[in-house]
Amino acid sequence: MSDFKGALIGCGFFAVNQMQGWNDVKGAGIVAICDRDPERLKIVGDQFGVERRYTDAGQMFADGGFDFVDIATTVSSHRALVEMAAAHKVPAICQKPFAPTLADAKAMVAACKAAGIPLMIHENFRWQTPIQAVRKVLDTGAIGTPFWGRFSFRSGYDVFSGQPYLSEGKRFIIEDLGIHTLDIARYILGDVTSLTARTRRVNPRINGEDVATILLDHDNGATSIVDVSYATKQSIEPFPETLIEIDGTEGSIRLSQGYELQVTNTEGTVNTDVAPTLLSWASRPWHNIQESVFAIQQHWIDSLKAGSESSTSGTDNLKTFALVEAAYESADTKATIDIGTLLK
Repeated sequence: MSDFKGALIGCGFFAVNQMQGWNDVKGAGIVAICDRDPERLKIVGDQFGVERRYTDAGQMFADGGFDFVDIATTVSSHRALVEMAAAHKVPAICQKPFAPTLADAKAMVAACKAAGIPLMIHENFRWQTPIQAVRKVLDTGAIGTPFWGRFSFRSGYDVFSGQPYLSEGKRFIIEDLGIHTLDIARYILGDVTSLTARTRRVNPRINGEDVATILLDHDNGATSIVDVSYATKQSIEPFPETLIEIDGTEGSIRLSQGYELQVTNTEGTVNTDVAPTLLSWASRPWHNIQESVFAIQQHWIDSLKAGSESSTSGTDNLKTFALVEAAYESADTKATIDIGTLLK
């Protein structure tokens, strides 16, 4: 099959990583880009040699000539752009967070389903090499049936220097980072039935919360804790690593700082280095995330070729997005939230 031609909407901070990833993906390439800022459009277009450049997404869709669209804009524009893609029957990738509200996200999934096109959310964290390694160990049955887990991302890294807008919203860490960690918890331990959350703002210079602790009850009976912080100062900065602890009936898994995976069971303890590959265009410490960008984009193209549903399809990601909404509701009300009610 010939290569899939793609279009990218949004040429901001993170989109450069996506463009680099598309250069490495087998079977695809970006042929058109769109951004309301002509300067950003020129910078990205010149850097990656893309001649077709638009400041209006409607005009780009009208001109056509591409097989999928990668939407890398801010959340407020997601629904309109995904519905535009659906109207033109163009398969779509949408950046996280999925939408401004769960109702919007449900409408986007429905629009793509009605149009008969695939929709994938760019939820790349589950595609990180160390996260995939944890999942593979679980799938072998090496620690039996998991009954408890912890998914932790605690850092003092200054994320606001590169993305100053993150300090402005009333919602911050759950919507920006916790969404990834909650998705990892779902990916590793399965879907969630109920959730309880507590949040705090430590940094006085931001508007949203920068610390969150979330207790999850999973369908399979396991319990897990998701804890995220951008207010934690440590002797060795772990950014951007997600640390994982899993206890099972026959053993345990520990993914510790420095990308070391430790598996303990009746046969003893095995330590494995599961560090991500440093791609030619990547830079430390971002290389873990950058590699996962390439991995999810390759997965998208492989799924298009096979005609199969992607791992982080819109339908799947509704379940992660519901956890984000539930976490904020729980933090506000101090109540435990039933996830099934939100997804009806």
